[in-house]
Amino acid sequence: MPLAIELSGITKRFPGVVANDNVNLAVEAGEIHAICGENGAGKSTLMKILYGMQAADEGVMKVNGEVVDFASPGEAIAAGIGMVHQHFMLASQLTVLENVILGAEPMKRGNRIDIAEAKEHLSEVGDAYGLTIDPDDLVETLEVGEKQRVEIIKVLYRGARILILDEPTAVLVPDEVDELFRNMRELKAAGTTIIFIDHKLEEVLAIADSITVLRQGRTVASVKPADVTTGDLAELMVGSELPTPDTTGSTVTDEIALTINGLTVLDEDKRAAVDDVSLQVHRGEIVGVAGVEGNGQSELVAAIMGIEEVVGGTISLLGNDITNVSVRTRRESGIGYVPQDRQSEGLLLEAPLWENAALGHQTKEPFSSGPWFNRAGARQRTEEIRDQFDVRTPDIDASAHALSGGNQQKLIVGREMSASPEVLIAAHPTRGIDVGAQAAVWEEIRTARGTGMATLLVSADLDELIGLSDTIVVMYKGRLVAELDPATTTPRELGSYMTGAALDEEVGS
Repeated sequence: MPLAIELSGITKRFPGVVANDNVNLAVEAGEIHAICGENGAGKSTLMKILYGMQAADEGVMKVNGEVVDFASPGEAIAAGIGMVHQHFMLASQLTVLENVILGAEPMKRGNRIDIAEAKEHLSEVGDAYGLTIDPDDLVETLEVGEKQRVEIIKVLYRGARILILDEPTAVLVPDEVDELFRNMRELKAAGTTIIFIDHKLEEVLAIADSITVLRQGRTVASVKPADVTTGDLAELMVGSELPTPDTTGSTVTDEIALTINGLTVLDEDKRAAVDDVSLQVHRGEIVGVAGVEGNGQSELVAAIMGIEEVVGGTISLLGNDITNVSVRTRRESGIGYVPQDRQSEGLLLEAPLWENAALGHQTKEPFSSGPWFNRAGARQRTEEIRDQFDVRTPDIDASAHALSGGNQQKLIVGREMSASPEVLIAAHPTRGIDVGAQAAVWEEIRTARGTGMATLLVSADLDELIGLSDTIVVMYKGRLVAELDPATTTPRELGSYMTGAALDEEVGS
């Protein structure tokens, strides 16, 4: 039986960098095959080549034994390959059915969409793969795990038999990860081949049948989960042990750095996205904010940064009311900011790295010299960030768009940490970065905590929240519903509060 996917000698060059260097990949039909590697190792580039988004410079691709050379994703889809991207590509205002059939609508006489046929096909797909969902539900009403299910159904609806999942667990709580893995096993049982990209090595070992490790654009190993540990995989990926986020010893002081009192923020429909939230962060303290995405965390962060309008309550920085001051004033007063979406909120993708390193800090040294922008100072600081945070780039004149997602994240974290903020608002600071970079970010936050930096940490990585935080608060439907001690809570208990299950149990008891 031919391999489902066979890539031989795949090479892809960009100006100043070789993204894939003679990469080989062999994926058996009907298996779950994980691809691991540090940021810039070439995983995304390889998958884009397989999915027809980019063309290889050298090498041969085979799908089910046939040589292929896809010029577009449409050709890959026609060959039975589907890809679910890390960032969901759904229209929130449309229903599940409308999202699934978008671009592949069955038509009937009169040039009208055949809704009955579409629903029947959707039902068949759901039943066949154990992925049932109400076709009439609006996507904006779905939980994160349900949205991901819609993305998977969308590619299966188009006939995909080979499925690429890019970091599918990045935004899921433990119960949702368990559900995803059940779905993946059902897909495998139905004959679907799955390529699974993940940075969480425990998950890789739990779900994969085979693992390929890339390092610096090359294939360095193909292993079976039974033959390796997470430490072995980490060493293959980055040459070091698997890091842990554990923070020992308290550095929390009595001085309050950030106070949020009765904060209320409305969403587009004038409903309370943040509902009467109050909390404090002391100097030397990390307060973790847990919550399934869509429960007010992003609006809370945006309000603190001055991006969202506050309709009730106050925000104070070092005893000064900043509720109604500008974003620039907040930044100049000492707030560092790692946004949740690095590309749309954190970077100018077409601008060079040295310009991106100045964003949010352009009025302060070394980026400012009196009323003028200090280009030489900006370039020097960018080189320091590149070296300290291991931003993989041919040079600092490269555009931010040319970096891998993980290296974009390292640039943003480096930009904010190098400014020595009084308060750091960090939204998913290690999302999408490899274990080596993750360890570096954790160490920077721990070190700054020891010097008195206050941190509000929003993260979907529950091990990260438990390991780094001094206190964890849980947001659910816009409100703070629990305050937990990281020393005694577990990821599963935390996830139970995030989904509301623990609250239901408390009400019923």
